[in-house]
Amino acid sequence: MRERASVGGEPESVRVARVLREQIIDGGREPGSRLVERELSAELGVSRVPVREALRSLVGEGLAVPRRNSWMTVRVFTARDIDELIEVRTALEPLAIRRAAERHDPAALRAMRAALDAEGDAARRGDGTAARRAAADFHEAITAASGNTLLDEVAVTLSGRMRWLLGQHDEFAEVYDEHEAIYRAIAAGDGAAAAQLARRHLRTSRTAAHRHS
Repeated sequence: MRERASVGGEPESVRVARVLREQIIDGGREPGSRLVERELSAELGVSRVPVREALRSLVGEGLAVPRRNSWMTVRVFTARDIDELIEVRTALEPLAIRRAAERHDPAALRAMRAALDAEGDAARRGDGTAARRAAADFHEAITAASGNTLLDEVAVTLSGRMRWLLGQHDEFAEVYDEHEAIYRAIAAGDGAAAAQLARRHLRTSRTAAHRHS
């Protein structure tokens, strides 16, 4: 059966996956809550086929866990899951940051600055959802700025879980300040300093995630 495209031109399964992903990451769907094809189909106004495909995508991203028959649950991230995510971030992010500083690409710096400005604006408004999303956009802009296509591909596979991890922060101003310091080091071309700031930032992330687990 050919999948129908949504109004925006994207396949329905892609739209459904995006909606569910954002709800999970933003906390709209509680960890352990059920994701049932029939119920989601009625809720989102689509057939069960795109819902089924969307749920498979979320399983592949590590945000959902398959159960029996035609339903799944939102993943419950354990303390071990969090530590493993932090471990991977600790390996990948300093590399991306050093490469971004070395390349010093003007367009990439503008993309980082735009995400950072959006994060700062949201933090000042007290809009936690927007601040967390912009913070994740900032991290993804750094990876793109590295110019390493393999690193970018790896980051894409981890994007949902990394966005969930970044979504555990409540101290929006503190996170913004740490991101600002990382950006300034990258913009100055100081990869070593930027990587060191990133490692400090990761300790903040670990503490925030464990506080919510």
